[in-house]
Amino acid sequence: MIKIHTEKAPAAVGPYSQAVVSNGMVYTSGQIAIDPLTNSVRAETIEEQTEQVMKNLGQILLTAGSSFEKAVKTTCFLADMNDFAKFNEVYAKYFTNLPARSCVAVKTLPKNVLVEVEVIAESSL
Repeated sequence: MIKIHTEKAPAAVGPYSQAVVSNGMVYTSGQIAIDPLTNSVRAETIEEQTEQVMKNLGQILLTAGSSFEKAVKTTCFLADMNDFAKFNEVYAKYFTNLPARSCVAVKTLPKNVLVEVEVIAESSL
């Protein structure tokens, strides 16, 4: 098992890794809209937050020898299911290979963000 860490994505806010590679697969931890340069949530809209989440995931996947194109499954958490369509517009720009997905509404997300996404993808590591 290989623990993944990159300074180009936010550090874990608890006792966990940004991602782990095992048996040719990368499993990311859920990513929220924290800007790794400021270590804060600067984005306000669901679209802005989703873009930041995708930037964070992209850096983690790259470090783990993977990419959005190698994703096989995502799990998406929304604070408000009314944001589903706007979230999907941004999500679709990144996950063009249409991996399997679950998307659920949750009561609250860390730092009161609007979205969190985790990915399982193939890895070359």
